[in-house]
Parts: sequence; structure tokens; C-alpha cells
Amino acid sequence: MFYEWFQHISFAYPVFFGLLALVPLMIYWYVQKYNQGQASITISSTQNFKGVSSWKNTFRHVPFILRVLTTVSLIFALARPQIKNDEQLVNGEGIDVMLCIDISGSMLAQDFTPNRIEAAKNVASTFIDNRPTDRIGLVIFSGESFTMCPLTTDHAVLKSQLYNVASGLLEDGTAIGSGLATGVDRLRGSPSKSKVIILLTDGENNGGLIDPNTAKEIAKSVGVRVYTIGVGTEGFAPVPVQTASGVIMQREKINIDEKLLTQIASETGGKYYRAKDDSSLKNIYAEIDKLEKSKVEVTSYRRYSEQFLPFALAAATFLLLEMILRFTLFRKFP
Repeated sequence: MFYEWFQHISFAYPVFFGLLALVPLMIYWYVQKYNQGQASITISSTQNFKGVSSWKNTFRHVPFILRVLTTVSLIFALARPQIKNDEQLVNGEGIDVMLCIDISGSMLAQDFTPNRIEAAKNVASTFIDNRPTDRIGLVIFSGESFTMCPLTTDHAVLKSQLYNVASGLLEDGTAIGSGLATGVDRLRGSPSKSKVIILLTDGENNGGLIDPNTAKEIAKSVGVRVYTIGVGTEGFAPVPVQTASGVIMQREKINIDEKLLTQIASETGGKYYRAKDDSSLKNIYAEIDKLEKSKVEVTSYRRYSEQFLPFALAAATFLLLEMILRFTLFRKFP
């Protein structure tokens, strides 16, 4: 506990720690004085003195130890220990962002590490961490769409929902139009001047109740920019498939409707990206992060809480104890 408390301490006048050099000098002086004060007598035998001791002899150095502790505590108090309290005042205009992530069965393909859906969750988590002042929400889709988390600045809740995303939560398929429309609907009532959707998929639209072009027109009418990301390497990718004998790996052809994704992005003012591996996916989110910068001003305030009082009280306590012991139990009579 003391170690954790001390980690948050800074000192206004650390130059006073130079006085700690007095401590070894005090110890040296005490040892020399103690040795010089030892009387010596010659006796014929020490047999009768064996086992003879007293509590005063055992604890004779306690007053000096208390004096050293007094000195050390006083030096720490003079160094003026403080705890820094940093506060931030945030002003400006943030951006509302909806993350629309495909969770169809093909997102389990292992051309990413460990698969497409986990790679998408990892880069989305980093993206969320880099935008502390923005409202961000999460929509998932496969054969249908669902809002996992509405727009929020509570990014801890958002990330906990993101970590719960898994393939199989919804009916299988790829309903790009439904996923986009759900994201747009969540942004429709937003007062923010800047509304953005990042739609990530690895296939072609083959389900849902809303056509992708219809969803695109709705996005345009509401003023939502859509960044689309096609996920998957070239050619074929290994995909786990459940069979009667268990899960087997099966190579499936990658079919991404790049024409549709490009059209959605370009007509809404966004941009289409193709992610073929983990590093390119990270770079895509990093580029979107740069393109969609929030206009936020952060003013920092730093306040200090003085912590010298415990050290000053400790010094006074040690000094008082030394005086009591020196003038009572360890009093020297002439």
C-alpha cells in the first residue's frame, strides 16, 4: 500500500535530499562516541558475568535510532512531497461513428490472424481507444442486422460488447444493405455535423430486406459518409466448416463485391479499401482515423495536494519519544 502511494508522489524541493548525507555522519559520530565511552577494567575471570544482561543494555541504542528517524522524516517533509491531480476540460465538436461489422460464417476464414472476425475486432478496439471524445456505436450483420451498442462515449461498455461479437449470433448470410441501413438509422437523429459509418465485409450481398443501393441513398439523404472495407486475401482462403464428423478446414473462393462497395463509398463521400492481411487492415483504420479528425480542444489543469504533514508528524513523534526515553528510562545520573 505504501509503495503504491509513493509511486504517485513527486517532490517540490528534491534538493533537500542532499541532507541525507548527514545520516551516515551521525551514525559514524555515534559509533565513535560509544566506543570511546566504554570503560575497561581488569578482572581475573568472566565466569560470574556470563548470562548477565539487562533490558537497558539491550535497548540502549533506541534513542539514537529515533533521532535518525526524526532527521530522515524531517528531510522528507522539507522536500515537500506532493500528489499531482491532472484534470482536462474538453471543448469542441466530435464525430459520431457507427462500426458495421460482417459476422457471417465466411468471416471465420483464417487468412487473417487468428481469423477475419477477430482481426476486425482487434483493429476496431484500437480505433475506439484512439478516439476518446467521439460517440461510437456498433452494428453487426450477416443474414440480418442488429445493433450491439448505440452511439456512446462510454467506450468501456462499447468494447465489452465488441469483445462479445462472434459468428453465429445471427442468421447466416451477407445482408450488406440491412447492415448499412441499420447503421444509418442509428445516426439519423444525431445532432453531430459529422456522421460516419465504417462498413466491413468479406462477401457479396445475398440477403436482408433492404437493397444496398437503397441503403446507400438513405445514407446520402442523411449526410452520412461511408467508408467500406473489403476483407480477404486473393484467390482462396481456409474456412472451418462443421460436418457430421466434426469441424474440417475447407478452401473457399473469395468473392468480394468491390464494385458495390466502391460505389457506396464514393457516392456518400467516403472511400473504399481492400484489406488482404492484418497489417493492411490496421493501416486502413489508421488512415480513416486521420481523415476523420475531431475538432476538439483539450485544456489541461494540474493541481498539487501537499503530503508533507505525515512526515512532519512522524518527525515530531520520533523526537518526542526520544526525549521521553532519554529523560526517563535512559536518564544518566552524575
